[in-house]
Amino acid sequence: MAVTNYDAKDCIITVDNTNITGLGEDMVSGEKEEDITEPSVGAQGDVVVNKINNDIGVVTIVVQPTCPQKAFLLGLKNRKEPFPLWVTNTALAEKFGGTKAMLKSYPEMSRGASAEDMEFEFYVLDYDVKATA
Repeated sequence: MAVTNYDAKDCIITVDNTNITGLGEDMVSGEKEEDITEPSVGAQGDVVVNKINNDIGVVTIVVQPTCPQKAFLLGLKNRKEPFPLWVTNTALAEKFGGTKAMLKSYPEMSRGASAEDMEFEFYVLDYDVKATA
């Protein structure tokens, strides 16, 4: 029986060669916009598996309002060229993201009795998920 310990501190988020710290409770998530394949069934039961060639994914990075890289992340709105964005966890032997990311929109700003976390969403035009071991 294999036992692996997960530690959130082992998760490294790198946006354009800058490590992001000051993460919120939900930290980071990533997903592909569309499935990789889609089956199509004919009238007689024959199946054709169609490859979907949309490699776009969305990575959401959640940071606290005091994140040291908040100004850097907000400044990405001015970037006209895509940049690399990778999320790596060595203990879980996984890596997701891509080499061509762009900021999707500003995060929602919510300030009241408490300063809430901010979610930065990125389109990753060549989204990939890899096992690193």
